Formats: sequence, structure tokens, C-alpha cells
Amino acid sequence: MACGDVKQLVDQLLSTSITDSKEVSFKDKALKLDTEKDASVVVEAITRCPKLEMLCLEGNTLGVDAAKAIGKALESCPNLKRALWKDLFTGRLRTEIPDAVRFLSSGMLLAKAKLTELDLSDNAFGPIGAGALLPLLSSPVCFHLEVLRLNNNGLGTGGAEFLAKALTKCIEDSTKAGKPLALRTLVCGRNRLENPGAIAMGAVFGKLHTLEEVALFQNGIYHEGIAALAKGLMSNKNLRILDLNDNTFTMKGARHMAQVLQACCTCHCSKL
Repeated sequence: MACGDVKQLVDQLLSTSITDSKEVSFKDKALKLDTEKDASVVVEAITRCPKLEMLCLEGNTLGVDAAKAIGKALESCPNLKRALWKDLFTGRLRTEIPDAVRFLSSGMLLAKAKLTELDLSDNAFGPIGAGALLPLLSSPVCFHLEVLRLNNNGLGTGGAEFLAKALTKCIEDSTKAGKPLALRTLVCGRNRLENPGAIAMGAVFGKLHTLEEVALFQNGIYHEGIAALAKGLMSNKNLRILDLNDNTFTMKGARHMAQVLQACCTCHCSKL
């Protein structure tokens, strides 16, 4: 392809990706971004939006070097609020993903962004990738987080413990800063949390009072974990949507969760 043709293709891609002066979306473009050069189209779009608030990279595949370039561009985006990065690492090795996550996180940390929404669903993090998220999730970047989607990440019990540790620190540090974390939505289904992960997350829920939507479906949780979740959810009286489908309650777990549904008068949609 001639140089002029490449430039024309890049310009066309940019014209469809910059939705307004504050939003950039490459959703489902199926871009294979391996090198810093590959990432130049994303970097250019970010550069053209100095007041960037939303960056959607869903449905592409991102390598370490490309993530490094995008992370560098994000250093100039203090207004970033929504990072929609679902299904971003298809075909990548699990050893690649943590470094890519660290580069993206570093950009937001240096920019001192204030995220309100973070979606990293459908990325095969595993426990190691979850550990790479810890510095971001526990930092001031996430003190204003309202929506966190980590669905189908293969976290396992180890990843759940990393997540719980990060959120606990975020709650504690944001409270000390005078603006307690006010998380409204947490989606963490299909992650093999099992009882240890559910117990860890239940402890986090007990420190929050703002949850309105919680989805922890298909996690292999039994009644011990259900009881821990129920105890934590009791602190969130504004709970509206609860999805714990395809876990094993038994009668013991059902009794605990029934108390939550009775206490949360606003809960109008539950999948148990």
C-alpha cells in the first residue's frame, strides 16, 4: 500500500473514531496493535482531544509496546473519566497483559485522572493481571470511581484477593482525603471467585454504603461465601439490582440473602 493510501486510511479511521471533542472510540475496529507505530492512530486521536473524557478501545487487541505508546499519550489527559477497555487483549499471552495494563495505568496515574467508570471485562487477566491493576485501583485516580466492570477475567481466588485489597485501600485513602469512594456498580461475574473470593469481596462491600448494582454470577460460590456477601451487602441500603445467578446457595445461603432483600427495599431486580 502506498504511503498516501496509508495516510488516507488513517485519516478515515480518525474521522470515525473521534465522536466529539471529549470522546474517542475505536470500538470493534478489530485493530491489531503490536508496536508503537501500530498505536499511532490511537495516539493521534488522543492528541486531537486535549479535553478527552472517554476512551473506548473495546474489540481490539493490544500488545505491550502499543500499550506503552497509548499510556504515554494518556499522560496528557487529566480529564479522562471513562476507560472502556473491554475485550482488549484477545490472542495475547497472559505474560503480556500485566505489562500492558501497567503502561496504561501509568499514563492515567501521571495525568492524575479521575475515573468514574472502568470496564476491563472479557480480558484474560488471571491473578497476575489482577495484581497489575492494584496500583491503579488503590490510587487517587479511582477515588471517584462509580462503575467498575471486571466480568469474565479469570481472576480466581487469588485475583479476587488482589481486587479486594486494592478496593479496601481505595476506600480507606479516599475517606482520609475527605471524599469516600462511592462505588455504585460492580460487575464481577464468571471469575471463579469461589468461597475465598466471595468472603474477600463481602468484606469490601461492608465498607461501602453506596452500591446499587452488584453482579457476581457464575462464580462457584457456596453458602459460606453467600453468607459473607450478604453480610457486606447489608451495608448498602440503596441496592437495586443483584445478580448472583448460577452459584450454589442451598437453604443456608438463601436465608442470609433473604435478609438482604428484606432490608434493601429498593432492590427490584434479583437473579438468584
